[in-house]
Amino acid sequence: MQLSSVNRCTNNISGRRVRLLSCNILAGGSVQRYRQYFTRSLSAVLPARSKLNNLDHLANLLRKFDIVGLQEADAGSLRSGFLNQTRYLTEAAGMPYWSHQPNRFMANLAHSANGLISRFEPSIVIDHPLPCRVPGRGALLARFGENDEDALAVMVAHLSLGAQARTRQIAYITEVLQHYRHIVLMGDFNTTTRSAEMKQLFAHSNVQPPSHSPPTYPSWKPHRALDHILFSPSIGLNKIWTLPQAFSDHLPVAAEIHLPSSAAKNPL
Repeated sequence: MQLSSVNRCTNNISGRRVRLLSCNILAGGSVQRYRQYFTRSLSAVLPARSKLNNLDHLANLLRKFDIVGLQEADAGSLRSGFLNQTRYLTEAAGMPYWSHQPNRFMANLAHSANGLISRFEPSIVIDHPLPCRVPGRGALLARFGENDEDALAVMVAHLSLGAQARTRQIAYITEVLQHYRHIVLMGDFNTTTRSAEMKQLFAHSNVQPPSHSPPTYPSWKPHRALDHILFSPSIGLNKIWTLPQAFSDHLPVAAEIHLPSSAAKNPL
């Protein structure tokens, strides 16, 4: 495990309404048809003004949210013009805190990362590499509050394409989250909540199955819910929805929650 760096100050988020967003940003790229995975394959590893335009558009939307989880953000490689996209979005949106988890590095051509952007200061941020035959999947855990009993645990994850790998990764996530009562788990899971591996998550963790999972993939005609924001029973859900703007091949998924008064109540 590796501790990621964040800025520091004090805050208290107990009992608050919090708006969440989870977004696979495809390193700023855009895919609007299946065939574009092939016709735009070269642009996937080259910088382009259109990618920066996408990031600027997304940054405008981030101002409406309090905690944002990113997947497939580039940590600084050729395809992003060596720009750390999590940091860029944080600064462009005027948000105070960010951290990222670089995962898969491909010889300066691409450097994928999970990202966390927040209005609130985490007390700690921990990098959890996930078990995978080919290294490059991870979960980023931010804890808001000093003790596990009252802390709010927010995890941003990007799971593998294969069910067998996802099963191992979910087992690992379940073990990490078992100490927490107040949990938000968000990210690109590459599977629906009805899959066998997700049912194991709900059976063996304090994360509950959602009553509604809006479809997120493919962004141009979404019919599969692969991106999720999940919660423990202690957290109240006001609403969950997708943003119609497509910044990649996945639609962003958003949620508005209400934290219990006991969550993250201790000053940081």
